[in-house]
Amino acid sequence: ATAGVAAPTLFEAIAREALARLRDFNSQDMANTLWAFACTGWTQSQIFAEFGAALAEGQNNLHDKGKSQLYQVALYVRTTWPELEFPMRVNLDSLRSAYTISQPRPSRFQHDVSLMLEQMGWSHISEHVTEESLSLDLAQPELKLAIEVDGPSHYLQAATSGEYVVNGATRLKSRLLRNFGWNVARVAFCEWDGRSAEERRALLAEKLSCF
Repeated sequence: ATAGVAAPTLFEAIAREALARLRDFNSQDMANTLWAFACTGWTQSQIFAEFGAALAEGQNNLHDKGKSQLYQVALYVRTTWPELEFPMRVNLDSLRSAYTISQPRPSRFQHDVSLMLEQMGWSHISEHVTEESLSLDLAQPELKLAIEVDGPSHYLQAATSGEYVVNGATRLKSRLLRNFGWNVARVAFCEWDGRSAEERRALLAEKLSCF
């Protein structure tokens, strides 16, 4: 899931085994498992329903990372299966607090992209936070348009090819934003680094053309 690889056959096997051994999982194990399935865009609700019910009594034992994971899972369940009974929904305020304190600070890379976009006439708000507490690097909230500026922490690098692959956490956030009606373009550090100012403007113009 961290790598953002779906591997449906593997996850089907994991889901079967996890459901059969539900009693062997502690609260953090369950939070990790649900988050991993949400990162892959899992479309079968059973594991979310059963693990969610089991977690209802044990979520107070979770540290902030686990609560942050569960907040994202709750949003994923809400947008994927609106009618599914998922106990975490009633405790969103507690989970939301853990999620919001884990948000990263703006980088110099983000500042540079923001400045160039302003120069190009694309006015925006930096560090906009949606109603669901999802942060957006650069946004036009009234149009639900946003640009995410992704540094190395958003990627994994393939050992053989050297290619950068968006990680699972970033894929999950992108999926949630789409589900809430946002149109998001992404500027990756590997597209930006080493480019001239002219090349960077061309890159941003290409990103804006997607809106």
